[in-house]
Amino acid sequence: MIIFPAIDLYEGKAVRLLKGDYRQMTVYSEHPEEIGRQFAAEGATHAHLVDLEGARDGTTPNLETVRKLKRETGLFCEIGGGIRSMETVRKYLDSGLDRVILGTAAVRDPDFLARALAAWGERIAVGVDIRDGYVSVQGWTEDSGLPFLDFCRKMAEMGVRTLICTDISRDGAMRGTNRALYEQLGRELDLRITASGGVSSLEDVQALRRLNLYGAIIGKAWYTGAISLREAIEEGK
Repeated sequence: MIIFPAIDLYEGKAVRLLKGDYRQMTVYSEHPEEIGRQFAAEGATHAHLVDLEGARDGTTPNLETVRKLKRETGLFCEIGGGIRSMETVRKYLDSGLDRVILGTAAVRDPDFLARALAAWGERIAVGVDIRDGYVSVQGWTEDSGLPFLDFCRKMAEMGVRTLICTDISRDGAMRGTNRALYEQLGRELDLRITASGGVSSLEDVQALRRLNLYGAIIGKAWYTGAISLREAIEEGK
């Protein structure tokens, strides 16, 4: 199982939100590339990047920060947040990013998702952000009304191979990950599932690895020192 340490970007800084609330933001670094170098030094090979402004507004204000981070760390970088056009996907992939995550666009514009999959294949992933059993969109600010499992099945039918599934209620809350959710997803879907939200202990990592998930994202738990990235990577193997 791949461990993806996370960097959430806002105004060029590395930040974290609590349960997706922009009013509850903590700034961890004004130089995200330095955090990326720390990840690499601790043994990480991959990083999960989110442009929080992009997620909310559908723009790419942190593009230069992302380019610098990729260039200076050499990590496999996937990015999500407000990616709603072929031009934006191309911009990120041409900048050296390895995988692009579609969220709101995958829900609201399936034709765009189909075109992106046709053009870039497995370099396109879909982010499924779940609140109370339904898929949320627009940077977690709106309920789409779609039951999450129905949506995931539709993604599989369309040819998506990688899903990043976030339990919003657990994100940044340090309450542990929703193991039952990921057990269900792994049982129901033949897809590469990455768990996101609440991965806050080595026990969480061990439990997710036993479920044979593709990946797990670690965010706040690393920033607060609650979990050792090096140990998490070892436990994920």
